Amino acid sequence: MRKMDDFAQASQLLYLLILMVIMMFIFGDQNVSSIIVNSINVVFYPLIGFDGNFPVLTLILGGIIVVFLSSFFHTIFTDWKKMGEMQETSRAFQKELSTARKAGNTNRVNKLMKMQPQIMKKQTEAQGGMMKSMIFLFIFIVPIFMWLRYFLGILDYSYFTLPWANGVPLVTPPEQKILMQAWLWIYLMFSMVVGQVIRQSLKWISWSDWWINFRKKIIPSAR
Repeated sequence: MRKMDDFAQASQLLYLLILMVIMMFIFGDQNVSSIIVNSINVVFYPLIGFDGNFPVLTLILGGIIVVFLSSFFHTIFTDWKKMGEMQETSRAFQKELSTARKAGNTNRVNKLMKMQPQIMKKQTEAQGGMMKSMIFLFIFIVPIFMWLRYFLGILDYSYFTLPWANGVPLVTPPEQKILMQAWLWIYLMFSMVVGQVIRQSLKWISWSDWWINFRKKIIPSAR
């Protein structure tokens, strides 16, 4: 049993190391970053660039693509039924442990504490898919985000209007020190709203037999 736990921890460490290598590869070399962004630009500029005439719409569509991909990969690698079962098990365990401690039942507390490593092991297994989905996050989604920043940087102008202000720049010059660029605020707010809808929709679909069969075809280990 200890060997299995060590193997699971080693697997998660391997995924983490892979993510770190990918991050260093993408962000550490300016030439690599330029190649990635220019390659994506060939596809995304004709698709959602609109010749730079509607930058806010480009941001919105780019956000939809990013949120959908991140939600899709997260759902693919996450067994929501197992997650739900483990959440219920954890709540019941914590409730039972709290009751035993309040009652001063030392024997019961000791028995429950012996069960705790098994509970934590199952929780780690249920959450293991999240680490796998992060790999696809950096492979597919981070480059798209990089392209959005590049796209806004090459526009001749990029302003939008708010009810309380006209001509608000999407990209603020570096000399004007601000907490966050306006385009990033738009991207984050829109992504949070749309992301909730997409994630909940995929989560609901994931309970269907169609999705279960589809997931098993994509991930044989989910059988």
